[in-house]
Amino acid sequence: MPDGAPARPDGAGPAVAGVDGDTVLVPGETCWRIERADRHVVFVDAADYFAVLKQVVLRAERRVLFIGWDFEPRIRLDPRTPGRARDDRLGRVLEAAVRANPELEIGVLQWGMGMLESLRRGVLPVPLLRRRTHERLRFAVDHHHPLGAAHHQKIVVVDDCLAFAGGIDVTADRWDTPDHPDWHRHRHRPTSRRPTGPWHDVTSLVSGPAARALGDLARERWESGTGRRLEPVEGAEPCWPDGVEPLLTDVDVAISRTRPAYGGTELVQEIELLWLAAIAAARNAVYIEAQYFANRRIAEAIAERLGEVDGPEFVLVNPESAEGWLEEKAMGTARARLLQIVRQADVHDRFRIYVPVTEEGRPVYVHAKVLVVDDRLMRIGSSNLNNRSMGLDTECDLTIETRPDDPRRDDVAGTLLAIRDRLLGEHLGCTAAAVAAAVEEHDGSLARAVDSLRTPAGRTLRPFEPPAQDVVDRALAATELLDAERTPNRWHRVRRTFAPRRDRRRR
Repeated sequence: MPDGAPARPDGAGPAVAGVDGDTVLVPGETCWRIERADRHVVFVDAADYFAVLKQVVLRAERRVLFIGWDFEPRIRLDPRTPGRARDDRLGRVLEAAVRANPELEIGVLQWGMGMLESLRRGVLPVPLLRRRTHERLRFAVDHHHPLGAAHHQKIVVVDDCLAFAGGIDVTADRWDTPDHPDWHRHRHRPTSRRPTGPWHDVTSLVSGPAARALGDLARERWESGTGRRLEPVEGAEPCWPDGVEPLLTDVDVAISRTRPAYGGTELVQEIELLWLAAIAAARNAVYIEAQYFANRRIAEAIAERLGEVDGPEFVLVNPESAEGWLEEKAMGTARARLLQIVRQADVHDRFRIYVPVTEEGRPVYVHAKVLVVDDRLMRIGSSNLNNRSMGLDTECDLTIETRPDDPRRDDVAGTLLAIRDRLLGEHLGCTAAAVAAAVEEHDGSLARAVDSLRTPAGRTLRPFEPPAQDVVDRALAATELLDAERTPNRWHRVRRTFAPRRDRRRR
């Protein structure tokens, strides 16, 4: 498989010749590799994910690799199950796993600058862990990136036969359940026990060749960050967790990356091209869950589609604000500016942006990174809708696309819509079936269906209006201090690829 997208002779960036309107996923352009997943499932929110993670780590035979932005060994993985709290802590689980199995090694690779964030939140820094753990339990920090960049991938690979990838960091503040109560006794910091707020997140789990490919990516990151080469795991027994029903079986999964140019490695921007191609290919409805809305190219691509008479709807779920003051100044101001562009283009009333709130009206923090296009494509990953995720940070997204010639196309498409409706139902305080029924009642309009299901109180989706921006806000956003711009504009090139086929259908 090609490592990066082929360069154009005019220097305009990767070519998209293979993206012909029928296929969004093209290795070397919008993705790195497409591999078969024997089984695939989506975890919504961290409670179930962490519990399953504990199970598979304790059953691992040869190797577990954690590749993350942040890592906290003192979090509890399954606090709802009775037992001693200390034995449920992540660090204790890892220690127990290597002590019980002399053939097992576990590696944890954390972004180097993530230690500063760890210290701010009272998390134990990885360098201290290296002095206190078993010799087959290795902790490392990764500084191998350009100045200002971050290693943002969230990957866990078990024996190269099972892999998690998505938006959930194995760290503090992430644990929550899909009902997002205003208060939960297990939702708190691991040491201070200070209560934490409701947190929405999504990750996915794959087995088979797709997991093996994620193992290749994880081992590549490990070697880049530590200088130590790891060989693939051979001969491990199938390790799908007990009690987890796959949503899909024998399905192709695409792996898309962002990787900055650094230390001899070439720039890879498959994720940006994936976003642009997916938006260009949309026919009816695009559903997005994102931590930010701060990428101008994506916003302009959405705006162009909104200007079409029969273009798709866009429903975006965002947090009310970013986590910190400085981050909100940068990302929040960028969101306000881009919403002006999008809303000016929305002459046909097909754009919605919402914030989920709890039963008592408290905003739920949205950390999920999800894209669902019609019944055709679903992407879950680590990349945000900001500039740095498209060219500066390392990212990893997984995407499933239906194929017209697939005899199971309708089944896969139905599963993608069911996941979308489940996510919306979680936010609206109703069932996925209620969402599907509302869409049908409103002649396929997702936006009007959501409008009809919203309630004036209780768990619901609240329309978002950005606060007024002052001079300091605008100046800080203009500097792109926290969200560096490193990528050229490719929207019009991708858009032209899809437009002729769609326009022919209109005629």
